[in-house]
Amino acid sequence: MLSRSCIVFVLVIVGSSFSHHLSSALLNLTLPGQHPDPEAVAHEVHRKVNASLSRRQMLSYTTNDQSSTCPTGNPIDDCWRCDPNWQLNRQRLADCTIGFGQHALGGKGGRYYVVTDSTDHDVVNPNPGTLRYAVIQTEPLWIVFATNMLIELKEELIFNSYKTVDGRGANVHIIGGGCITLQYITNVIIHNIHIHHCHEAGDTNIRSSPTHYGWRAKSDGDGISIFGSRDIWIDHCSFSHCKDGLVDVVMGSTGITVSNNYFSHHNEVMLLGHSDDYLPDSGMQVTIAFNIFGKKLIQRMPRCRRGYIHVVNNDFTMWEMYAIGGSGNPTINSQGNRYIAPFNRNAKEVTKRLDTSEEKWRDWNWRSSGDVMVNGAFFVASGEGVEEKYEKAYSVEPKSAAYIDQLTLNAGVLGRRHNNLGKWTTRNGSGPDYEANSSDFEDYDDYSGCQKTYSDNYVPLTVLTILFIFLFLNGTANYVLY
Repeated sequence: MLSRSCIVFVLVIVGSSFSHHLSSALLNLTLPGQHPDPEAVAHEVHRKVNASLSRRQMLSYTTNDQSSTCPTGNPIDDCWRCDPNWQLNRQRLADCTIGFGQHALGGKGGRYYVVTDSTDHDVVNPNPGTLRYAVIQTEPLWIVFATNMLIELKEELIFNSYKTVDGRGANVHIIGGGCITLQYITNVIIHNIHIHHCHEAGDTNIRSSPTHYGWRAKSDGDGISIFGSRDIWIDHCSFSHCKDGLVDVVMGSTGITVSNNYFSHHNEVMLLGHSDDYLPDSGMQVTIAFNIFGKKLIQRMPRCRRGYIHVVNNDFTMWEMYAIGGSGNPTINSQGNRYIAPFNRNAKEVTKRLDTSEEKWRDWNWRSSGDVMVNGAFFVASGEGVEEKYEKAYSVEPKSAAYIDQLTLNAGVLGRRHNNLGKWTTRNGSGPDYEANSSDFEDYDDYSGCQKTYSDNYVPLTVLTILFIFLFLNGTANYVLY
């Protein structure tokens, strides 16, 4: 009897200890790729912005030329666009990321894959030359486009790790079913792509790698869905008119940068975090920088659940309900943004705590520093002593929103403001002589770069556009790897 009692006693002690450690682990979740010091990452963003703006100012003083296009003051663009021969080393782009997504390699070091076929006929056995065939491969690939393309997806486009989709030198639109899914992968860069009119799809088999396809339930219709993934960079894209969110980051994703994009014509713009109760999202870290939140947006720019969100040097050009919302105690660090409130006097507040009493949210760490409030906009901060900690820790201040016009000058897809990006060229200057007629799609603000209006005639118009592109491609249907 004594021995049995001792055994029970030991089990109770062990069980109690295990329970304590499990509880501690749940409260201190660390995701792969999560930075141990998010404040240092925010500080480094400011340092790079200040350095780029200083270089631009020094150049204007020495040359007496205020109209110089390079350097721009935007540290991402200055990293590659100031090289007149950037197209000879496209993979240089992977060295230009800032913020939490700074380690996103994309397809750096991999071969070049040229998309020559805009179709998406078979989602289980995609044709070589299509975008779908490229993104499911297991090897690192730097994916470029032979010419302007309208790619209408039948189903969600499921990526594999280590891919860059580089739309520079072409005018590429992705629309249709599901749109882009980044699920349980790492190291993806999506650059210079129009993504719009994404709708629900699914309840079918879809291939996700050369050796696997499986049943996929109905997708939400997000522009880009980032699900349990890390080291992701979304840059210089234009988003509008999707069924659900334009960009969603959920289910323990971290190491994300969303930069230099143009968002318009949408209700729920960006969701960060799966739910208030999903603890792994406490390790979510997202940088939102140099974006323009443009025409006809309503809410969620972003809407945050848990995590650390750095919102820096963006231009919010009105909203209908609120700009930044949250629940589940996220940290929101808003610095150097311009917030232009709507004329509705009941919607002037930038921030919104959702489904939470003030007694609970008053200790949440929501801070505004260097932001400019226009037309009666106001930011309701919360948390104690955070501002002092920033000032003591760092001597570099966030750049004022007075520089917003300069920093966001080229937000969205490059070329929509008549920037000539030239043609697709391999790193050694050889390769197919594909011209990029970037003026074929204009009026982006009204319809994501296409010269048409979204209406009930959308389907026949899409068919005509695809027919036009098919004729323009002149029957080319082979893919090229370098």
